[in-house]
Amino acid sequence: MAQHVCPWWLGYLLACPLRRLVNDPHKILSPYVHNGMTALEPGPGMGFFTLELARLVGPSGRVVAVDVQPKMLEALKRRAAKAGLLDRIEARAASSNSLSVTDLAGQIDFALAFAVVHELPAAAPFFAEVATTLKPGACMLLAEPVVHVRTARFESELRLAAQAGFNPVEYPSIRRNRAVLLRKP
Repeated sequence: MAQHVCPWWLGYLLACPLRRLVNDPHKILSPYVHNGMTALEPGPGMGFFTLELARLVGPSGRVVAVDVQPKMLEALKRRAAKAGLLDRIEARAASSNSLSVTDLAGQIDFALAFAVVHELPAAAPFFAEVATTLKPGACMLLAEPVVHVRTARFESELRLAAQAGFNPVEYPSIRRNRAVLLRKP
């Protein structure tokens, strides 16, 4: 599902601990993710949010991280192993036009799409595919960086999400991002 894919080597910068000063994963995710949940993270890069998702879902939960770049997934697995969280994370390769998650239909409690939708060639199939993985009532947090996604484009993404059946629940404040929590009815 790649259009403009973030270079794999930039993943080291995106996973830098100093990034927490701007976007603290725990603060962003803890209102929505709890012990025992199954979370989906398309475009995890090297796991900046993935590791916190794994901590929040706890030992009885699971995180499915899906990326088109094998080098990103390998780095994510190394970081997860070092943090003692690899047993909670399933790293999967996506194809260029699909997340390849049809086997997860109706199993996901929470999805995180952080700075990923603007990189896709088509957002509509992405939202439809994520919607099929979510349980009824489950949520997806969509966040796009203001530097890459102008208001009009974000509103277009929201319309496509609505066509896939998502309803906006709240608009959390995330520094340097446009964000919305979407719920599947």
